[in-house]
Amino acid sequence: MIGDIFLTGCGQTKFGEWWQKSLRDLIEEAMSAAIADAKISPIDIDAIVIGNMLGEALSGQAQLGALTSAMLPHRPPALRVEAACASGSIAVHTACALLESKRAETVLVIGAEKMTDADPSGVAAALMGAGDSEHDTPSGLTFPGIFGLIATRYMHEYGLTREDLSLVSARHHENAASNPFAQFRNAVTPQAVSDSSLIADPLRLLDCSPITDGACAMILSRTHRSSMSLRASQIATDSLSLTQRPTITSFASTRDAFSRACEEAEITREDIAHLELHDCFSIAALINLEDMGFADPGTGIRLYQNRSADFSVNQSGGLKGCGHPVGATGVKQICDIAKQLKASKQQYGAAHNFGGAGATCCVHILEHTTNP
Repeated sequence: MIGDIFLTGCGQTKFGEWWQKSLRDLIEEAMSAAIADAKISPIDIDAIVIGNMLGEALSGQAQLGALTSAMLPHRPPALRVEAACASGSIAVHTACALLESKRAETVLVIGAEKMTDADPSGVAAALMGAGDSEHDTPSGLTFPGIFGLIATRYMHEYGLTREDLSLVSARHHENAASNPFAQFRNAVTPQAVSDSSLIADPLRLLDCSPITDGACAMILSRTHRSSMSLRASQIATDSLSLTQRPTITSFASTRDAFSRACEEAEITREDIAHLELHDCFSIAALINLEDMGFADPGTGIRLYQNRSADFSVNQSGGLKGCGHPVGATGVKQICDIAKQLKASKQQYGAAHNFGGAGATCCVHILEHTTNP
């Protein structure tokens, strides 16, 4: 990171089914909350970056940069970025580039998605825009199907059982119960996960992140200081289609983005006290932990079987418990890490967000200091 980039404020809508709120309403609510939390004037904002995947497909609304800019009195320059479910974290990465290049001093970053107003089959089809339209979509695959294939292969290679996998969603639901912004604040048992409806064998309903409405915003600044700063922002990419990869039980983009982020921040994984990772499906949580080196291949489940781990994983509830408004998730994860670091008084936390089946991965590392 070139120079200090401070996270000075965060704001979030509650994630859930907001039938009475539009995409515009969600954006404005999160933006206003972030500005208030940062204790800055709206006219201090030099630029806006908004992450969103499905605005045109589900809300009939593109040009979200201009829409958001018009909510501020001075209408600062604004742009929208998209990288499927990594849209929010790519928005943060883009804001970092603006700040590092000194094209802006203070940037408003927003992630937003409105998903529940559409027919579920239409949402599933729109989400497949994050897959390969030539290699995957014609075969009838959806993302539950893709991750069902991944889970099947992982179970074959490493002996993971259905009962083991159910521990992941159960733990994340347990964590979400204490998060006032989470879509699902109810604990579920591992047996309830195993008994839920079959979606794409071996994945059950409670293995899958839900369809969600929500927005999250943050203020990043070089001049408005705070105790929270970004120490790394890294992107890595892979093929869209699983058919073009040497393995489907590991995500190269996660390995690359995380290792480069640790190098940029000049830390090791042992320094990380809190981790928010992309658990779009329960099997993804295990693979991501292994790819980041917190467990050896095939042993990620031990972190769920053993509660004595010296760092927290998806303390917010993750995508499974919080909900997954795809464009908002990457921003929300970073804000959650900031909350966790402030509460625990630990120094480092990491947010891991990917789009597609790991086709795009973005990792951010935050540092909490007592002398901003």
